[in-house]
Amino acid sequence: MNTDPVSLSGAGFQREPAELYRRMRQDHGPVVPVLLDGDVPAWLVVGYRELHQVTGDPVTFSRDSDLWNQWDTLPDDWPLLPMIGRKQPSILYTVGERHRVRAAMISDALEAVSPHELRAHAERFADELLDAVCGRGAADLIAQYAMLLPVRVLARLYGFSEEEGPALVTALNDMIDGQERAIAGQSHLGASMARLLRERAAAPADDVASRMLAAEGGFSHEEIAQDLMVMLAAGHQPTADWIGNSLRLMLTDDRFAASLFGGRDSVAAAMNEVLWEDTPTQNVAGRWASRDIRLGGRAVRAGDLVLLGLQGANDDPQIRTHGSALTGGNNAHFSFGHGEHRCPFPAQEIAEVIARTGIEVVLDRLPDIDLADSAASLTRRPSPWLRGLTELPVQFTPTPPRGGTPQ
Repeated sequence: MNTDPVSLSGAGFQREPAELYRRMRQDHGPVVPVLLDGDVPAWLVVGYRELHQVTGDPVTFSRDSDLWNQWDTLPDDWPLLPMIGRKQPSILYTVGERHRVRAAMISDALEAVSPHELRAHAERFADELLDAVCGRGAADLIAQYAMLLPVRVLARLYGFSEEEGPALVTALNDMIDGQERAIAGQSHLGASMARLLRERAAAPADDVASRMLAAEGGFSHEEIAQDLMVMLAAGHQPTADWIGNSLRLMLTDDRFAASLFGGRDSVAAAMNEVLWEDTPTQNVAGRWASRDIRLGGRAVRAGDLVLLGLQGANDDPQIRTHGSALTGGNNAHFSFGHGEHRCPFPAQEIAEVIARTGIEVVLDRLPDIDLADSAASLTRRPSPWLRGLTELPVQFTPTPPRGGTPQ
């Protein structure tokens, strides 16, 4: 078994990460020694059974980042600190019974969202975004559509006004980009969440923020604000990439051609195939071993960082014995995680409604849509964490806007 660590940076993740994961598994087995930025060591779990073991045992593989044995070696400007930071007052770093109570609060607040209201918001914002480009005959469905839609819908559900939506879109995308405006974006989101909670504490409404404030559990405004920020970020970028990756598949794979000419049956099939083969959330950081343990033939030490290789596990040949076969209605993928720290089921449903509505509105409004460039020219972000297109240029016959006004 190869013991040389694999760097988690580089162009391999931009081209064909599936081949990269297969090579990792072939050379290293189901648990791969890896190096993060600055040669920081960690383990990447790409075996399905091993990932099931890690996510199903929150005591041995904890979300408590204080356990990490590398804190003393990290510089203050380590670029992954926003992703793998010290314990924060959010659900991401809460463990044990407190986490279960907190997760229930979030799930209950999201489960109360009206399916009709959710669909109506998604359709309305999707139409508004397409109205801005439909008369041009060409568009970039990433920058001008997918990266703008989920956050608008989620912000409305959480309790923000229509007027606040565009600034929240800009702030969140700035934060996700991780460039010079990332801190300003994070600050705007934090201030916006704090203001929303003050307003809802004084005047509750039928929205997610009000329901979280009314829940039992004694969570502070700061904790709820942190959870809302986590929910907004976790709900936006993967959903945007789910839309983009699914549209790419449907525009480049003949199996889904019927959907581009009026059919809708294969939209769900394309979305499910993306979750298996091209999942937006490729790898997740992380878990920390609370004790020495053997995992996939590796000696994992107490305090080691264990990364969840969701795409690698989805592609495990011991589970997918016929790797080329379509997955159909099989939902046993790891794309939403597993165990008590998985994405809450109501959040999964909301993401699916936003993504499917976003795709269907595109197909309804732009029935002769086609790629403006070759499929081979499409590029991905060079990230081991989230997999999405940098752009999706399309062309179509110009159509008049519908002119709907958001309510």
